[in-house]
Amino acid sequence: MPTFLILYAVLILTVLASGSFIFLIRQDDQRILKILLAFSGAFLIGITFLKLVPEVFSSSAIFAGLFVMLGFLIQLVLELITEGAEHGHSHKHSEGEKVSPFLLLTGLCIHSFLEGMPIVGAFSTGIQRTLVIGIVIHNIPISLTLMSLFLHYGLSKRKALFFLLVFSLMTPMGSILSNIIHYLSSASMGIYFNYIMAVVIGIFLHVSTSILFETEENHQYNLQKFVTVCLGILVAFGLSLI
Repeated sequence: MPTFLILYAVLILTVLASGSFIFLIRQDDQRILKILLAFSGAFLIGITFLKLVPEVFSSSAIFAGLFVMLGFLIQLVLELITEGAEHGHSHKHSEGEKVSPFLLLTGLCIHSFLEGMPIVGAFSTGIQRTLVIGIVIHNIPISLTLMSLFLHYGLSKRKALFFLLVFSLMTPMGSILSNIIHYLSSASMGIYFNYIMAVVIGIFLHVSTSILFETEENHQYNLQKFVTVCLGILVAFGLSLI
């Protein structure tokens, strides 16, 4: 259990630190966010194909492909609420439009909770750590985008930070639920958790491809983004060898 506590602390503190970074940068400067997004998208798709997909499809989970598609569709539905905040979209509406920060938070919390559910003792320590690293890197641009939107919608700094704290707890809570199920169940839950991982793979595939296929305004990859994407995939490959 101490290992899980360390993982939870890393997940929570990364979100809080990343979101708080919004106070140190200009909110109209999108260069840092674009670089972080490109790296996180490439890293996510890298660990998905190099580590997570082989883990799930090497098991006897015969409906794994169906659950990958389910995860993909779940993310599509969630984006009706979040409007793409998971992959860095910060649609800042005009003053006349009413946007609910609570609704945005709800969608992202569901997204984050589902991502945390495969962080469970049913998987090897290596798989758990890989998943946590992927979520941490993924959450950095999300946290920046989320805080930017909260402030844009008129929330006070204190309330925005409280909402960010709530978001930071969701991945650990998903993991805690899975671990309770795992330790209380007398039957083997390996297939069950493989299907949960398959759902998360579908979510990762949707988010990462959305990031990677979103190009610049002239619909072309620039050199900086291309190098960043290559670096993200290279780091994911290196991690897959450990």
